[in-house]
Amino acid sequence: MEKITSFTIDHIKLEPGLYVSRKDKVGAETVTTFDLRVTNPNEEPVMNTAEIHTIEHLAATYLRNEPDWKDRVLYFGPMGCRTGFYLLLTGDYESADILGLVKDCFEFVRDFRGEVPGASAKDCGNYLDMNLPMANYLGRRYVKLLENIDRSHLVYPE
Repeated sequence: MEKITSFTIDHIKLEPGLYVSRKDKVGAETVTTFDLRVTNPNEEPVMNTAEIHTIEHLAATYLRNEPDWKDRVLYFGPMGCRTGFYLLLTGDYESADILGLVKDCFEFVRDFRGEVPGASAKDCGNYLDMNLPMANYLGRRYVKLLENIDRSHLVYPE
């Protein structure tokens, strides 16, 4: 079998950033998949499921309510390796095109206080697995990266 696209990225060289993972044609539409890499693969601890789950609830809520982008959001969710998230949008975009959106989203994660949206037995299949303080911390860390990001963290390493 052929390697899938995400396994062809050199994770030894990969650092936290905002990358275009792939672009797919679905009928006449282009779907752009973004790699929101929050932690350094194989160099630092991965995110635990509780903070990933919390970020997923917060970011998905933010993105699906953001007036200019909500109709283009197809999916936001964690990577299996627990080093980041995937964001799928309808349209043909580059990382720089969504830098503001992702920064605003993670500022929302960073600053959120109170009851996590959808964190109830009725709304979620694992509502007790949440860690808002760690989600806030990771949001703060990722926003700092995005505020000072350079081209080498917007395009996958060769």
